[in-house]
Amino acid sequence: MFTVKMHRCGNDLLLAAADKDLLGRKLREGQLRLEVLPSFYEGEDADEELLLNRLSMCTVANLVGEKVIEVAIQGGYIDRGNVLMIEGVPHAQLAKM
Repeated sequence: MFTVKMHRCGNDLLLAAADKDLLGRKLREGQLRLEVLPSFYEGEDADEELLLNRLSMCTVANLVGEKVIEVAIQGGYIDRGNVLMIEGVPHAQLAKM
């Protein structure tokens, strides 16, 4: 299960999506830091269909978690080579131009 939350940032519609079990985690690896803040990521409970719908709508996305990233890759939104690993947890960002 995923959680997705849409944020309006000026003209951009930002999607924050995470595997639910990562909420509240602080990930650190070398210089990389990522806090999976519930205030940023926690919104609607989502399945693959809703996640893909929100990915189609957003202009920017911040994605974290194995399941979320795999859906984004299978949907053609993220290239596997552009995924960062932080403490073994995949993280990717998307910007549509």
